[in-house]
Amino acid sequence: MDASHKQTQTLHSPNSSLSVKTGVGENNLVWYSLHKGDTQLISASTLSLQDTSENELLTFINTPQHDQSNFDETWEQPWGEQRLIRNNYNQLTLRGDKATITFRLFDDSLGFRYSLHGEGSAHIQQEAIEFNVPSDSQAWWIPALGHNHYEHQYVKTPLTGIDTAHTPLTLELPDTSFLAIHEAALYNYGAMNIIPTEKGLRSNLTPLVDMTAGEVPLPFDAPWRTVIFSETAAGLGTSKIMLNLNEPSKIADTSWIQPAKFMGIWWAMFINYYTWESGPKHGATTANALRYINAAKDLGISGLLIEGWNEGWDGDWLQNGDKMNHMLPYADFDIRTVTAYAQSQGIDIIGHHETCGNVGHYEYELPEAYDYYRHFGVRYIKTGYVAPRMTSGDFHSSQTGVRHYQKTVEMAAERKIMLDIHEPVKGTGIERTWPNLMTREGVMGQEYEGGAIDPQHTAVLPFTRLLAGPLDYTPGLFNLSGTIRKVQTTIAKQLAFYVTMYSPLQMVADLPEHYDDHLEAFRFIRDVPTTWETTVPLDGVIGDYYVVARKERGDEDWFVGGVTDENERTLTINLDFLNHHQSYNATIYRDGDDAHWQEKPESYQIDKQVVGHGDSLTIRLAAGGGFAIRISPAHRGPGPQYS
Repeated sequence: MDASHKQTQTLHSPNSSLSVKTGVGENNLVWYSLHKGDTQLISASTLSLQDTSENELLTFINTPQHDQSNFDETWEQPWGEQRLIRNNYNQLTLRGDKATITFRLFDDSLGFRYSLHGEGSAHIQQEAIEFNVPSDSQAWWIPALGHNHYEHQYVKTPLTGIDTAHTPLTLELPDTSFLAIHEAALYNYGAMNIIPTEKGLRSNLTPLVDMTAGEVPLPFDAPWRTVIFSETAAGLGTSKIMLNLNEPSKIADTSWIQPAKFMGIWWAMFINYYTWESGPKHGATTANALRYINAAKDLGISGLLIEGWNEGWDGDWLQNGDKMNHMLPYADFDIRTVTAYAQSQGIDIIGHHETCGNVGHYEYELPEAYDYYRHFGVRYIKTGYVAPRMTSGDFHSSQTGVRHYQKTVEMAAERKIMLDIHEPVKGTGIERTWPNLMTREGVMGQEYEGGAIDPQHTAVLPFTRLLAGPLDYTPGLFNLSGTIRKVQTTIAKQLAFYVTMYSPLQMVADLPEHYDDHLEAFRFIRDVPTTWETTVPLDGVIGDYYVVARKERGDEDWFVGGVTDENERTLTINLDFLNHHQSYNATIYRDGDDAHWQEKPESYQIDKQVVGHGDSLTIRLAAGGGFAIRISPAHRGPGPQYS
């Protein structure tokens, strides 16, 4: 690209490992390129934004004013995969008459965004930001603008095989290093998707029903576009750029925001034990709720999700968005009795609001529906938006959807309510600013068990979907072959999910009675934390296997999880993350010698071993299997015994 008529600027990361070059080239558009030493990761790529009158909004007719600065801080998360986050970057700002473009370069990643000047508003037609990666790169991706939102299995294709893809989009470059393209701080804008071009890739905003991207007030800061770089696939998960590009918490007192594990009157509906709708098999009855509360207390789980409690589920409930009444329980569900009993037993009720995508009806009910739950002491709410599109005709990830989800988050924060959003817009790090937004679905989760997902699926998610933030995958299924849904994992792999797939709200999804014969294995679920001091990805190959270690916040215990695809494999786990001067007891929950996800998924073995820094553990993972390890200081004794 000819940029000779405008001065080229170079920005280095704090340790100089990465660099960005930028200037103004053809059509007076800003371009950038990303480099790792002498290796060009992204070749010269332009930034373009057009309004509905086909005016280019990011032109720089005159040489832009520019300045560089640096920033370095460490901040603390109220919950998360890592307690302390270092936010260290160098910044380059280009200022023009109509727009400003800001680049922030970290040692492992690049973030950049445009800010529009002026007054009034701008009607955006489309964004075209290029990411001109090497043409022979491979991509892991799921389709955007389709029927099931983010609920697809990831596929691996060349760049030319991409249709319109959601982000995070993960790329393996020809030199076997990795990039992940995503965005941060998505507010009041359509989500960014990715499409292929002759030169590489470019952005494509989710449109409204009128096929425009939306109207924004001026001045306007767009979401950050992000690129993570890593020499290894496992290293992609160490970048904190998405959180760092969001603002600090707007909730001054976060003491009420508490991670938790919860059971649910949920999976029983998927295996036809109960129904959401009223009738003889109705699941959300007072009697069932009280039984589940007792089971949660006995098993040491602090919460209970109750779905199907409210009027509106009868008939074809997917069409009942305007009939869902989130303040009217079914006649066989006494919410006052249930919530009072739960409180007496120290169990939090996880409330449920299914909207069927009818955003207008749901917003009409809010905030009264939130207040109704708070009246009964309900602090957590799982929301759902099961519909191909919202009733406006817009995609969930359009500007309309993004605005709606944010409205619910802020209204919930005012009432000290924590949210778990299903059928969401993707995570972009706003949980730093609004930490009451604790987790999201946005994935083909375990409700698809029974043949729709295969064993490699959960060996892909740590390198793709989980780069967007916490994931409610609904783990913890133990009855793997005795129901109409044939779950395609082993029990040991179900335990591993509590470590490999992070969420501050973790479900314990199976029926209580399905844990009765596996109480020793269940002990791991009972003990595993939902917030961490630090996280260390250890190894992984996308779609093959993944291993990660996490240290408990406020304690010295470590938890390690590993999963594999449909292939049996043996992995060696290096324990160099342990303290040099301490001995530990490792309790290893692994696949039994005869375990197999298709034939003997419930076979597992619990081993105990003394370990220390510098040691290693060699573990066999069955086909479709996994392992989970708790490593505790030896002075506490030989390890957990179930009680």
